[in-house]
Amino acid sequence: MPTREQMWDRLGADVDLLVVGGGITGSGIARDAARRGLSVALVEMNDLAFGTSSRSSKLVHGGLRYLELYEFSLVFEAVTERRILLDIAPHLVNPLGFLFPVYKTSRQKLWLVSTGMWVYEGLSLFRSPKRHRNLKPDQVAKEEPDLNGKDLQGAPLYYDCSTDDARLTLETALDAAQAGATIATWAKMKSFLKDENGRITGATIENRITGELKEVRANAVVNATGPWTDRTINRSSSIGAKLLRPTKGVHIVVPREKLPVNNAVVCFHPDDGRVLFAIPWEDATYVGTTDTDYDADPADVAATSSDVDYLLNAAAAYFPDRPLTRDDVISTWAGLRPLIAPEAKPGTEVDESAVSREHRIIVGRDGLITIAGGKLTTYRRMAAEVVDKAIDWLRVTSELPADLRPSDTDKEPLPGAVGWPEDDDHQKVADLVLEAGAGAIEADTAWLLCNIYGMKAMDIARSAAADPKLAARLCPDRPEILAQVDWAVKHELIATPSDFFIRRSRLFYRDAGQGLAGLDATVAHMAKLLGWTPERAEEEAERYRQDVARSRQWKTGESIADPASEA
Repeated sequence: MPTREQMWDRLGADVDLLVVGGGITGSGIARDAARRGLSVALVEMNDLAFGTSSRSSKLVHGGLRYLELYEFSLVFEAVTERRILLDIAPHLVNPLGFLFPVYKTSRQKLWLVSTGMWVYEGLSLFRSPKRHRNLKPDQVAKEEPDLNGKDLQGAPLYYDCSTDDARLTLETALDAAQAGATIATWAKMKSFLKDENGRITGATIENRITGELKEVRANAVVNATGPWTDRTINRSSSIGAKLLRPTKGVHIVVPREKLPVNNAVVCFHPDDGRVLFAIPWEDATYVGTTDTDYDADPADVAATSSDVDYLLNAAAAYFPDRPLTRDDVISTWAGLRPLIAPEAKPGTEVDESAVSREHRIIVGRDGLITIAGGKLTTYRRMAAEVVDKAIDWLRVTSELPADLRPSDTDKEPLPGAVGWPEDDDHQKVADLVLEAGAGAIEADTAWLLCNIYGMKAMDIARSAAADPKLAARLCPDRPEILAQVDWAVKHELIATPSDFFIRRSRLFYRDAGQGLAGLDATVAHMAKLLGWTPERAEEEAERYRQDVARSRQWKTGESIADPASEA
């Protein structure tokens, strides 16, 4: 796998398709297009999955609550894609039980929720990870002992999936690279190139690490920039595009012992009735999400004190015997949903939670193909639709490759899933990883590597066995090891410590100290591999400290701007 620097060196050749944006949708487009036989370049101004794609609720789901909005086609599409992702990324997409408690005061009656479960499973053609069950109050008490049982009438237990959103994005991009795509991170699109008719023919790209500029000529250009969609369109047009109505979603992470849940518990906030979840995350639990309008810089989105209190209040209502305090919060994350702005009737307003998760593909007069809206679960299908649209455009404006192939992204596994056992036995893989480590790593590290890297975990374990220094734990009480940093630099396109701590590992969110105890060792190893000066190494370390401070700024109220902002 080429390094980030080698990818930048490859950038500049003429391509069939230039994708701007390295989130899950842009990475999916690059993968689909490259696997069909198009020449592809993807540019991302920060790290892969920097924006929404690493800040979601980390769920692959059909959207049960969309049934209330009668969005049956969206649910059918999502449950179909859920099945595909279980097949192509079994190490990253895992079945998760969802408990839906219904109380006497709930606006949904138990019979109606139970009926909805059958509709939900019917739309999935009864291919849910497991069949749902309707639990009586005493059964609920056994399943979730800490859940509020007062006036509880029952609770359907149904199944969707959890995922590691950042790594799903990463592996999608890495597979695109294996298929021939150039994936350039920390590469900002500065301006579009146009011909004499005003049609976009490429873009000028800036290397944000070195400041170097390159021109990339492309027969088609796709705008897949999520919350930055309108800004990207307006780099080509002066019409002041306003396609999106972004809403902010905030999550908080607490230690599992503070709020132990066995399933994702569906909650309705006692103040405004908005749906949120308490979700198990191995040794932690996270609670989210909020849903409020946001119109500031997408790079600066962060949790506020009121956001955290809002989530703590919801948890207190559902788990009164496990009252959480602000001191229990290990970390927070905040992201933007790039939702399409609805057309409200005169004199009315559309509630944030009612804004549709549907997507739109728009081809501008200048030829810019924009994908807006959508959700994580359906990224692969959205990507295929965009590539279909790009091929239609190329067929009219230029020549198509002679060996163009059909899309196969629904069948081919992502890199970490190649060779994954058919019975989906994670422990079997973890045992193989432990064996590959030849005594250099312990069982908890082998389990972690298995569930992050899939079958690639054995390569990391072997590197730790070959060099005992790489087997060192980054933080004393955590299973992450230095070999993961080494692998991320050589095979996963990282350029900064934040790339590793936030989007390649779980330390930023799961470690009580958010990985700061492992920062010096990480920076020292990256400096060695990337040739940083001592001054550069300290600058990079400080940038990560600022990222940690931003996730904690809700405690102080002091706003900390993102140094990696596009501004």
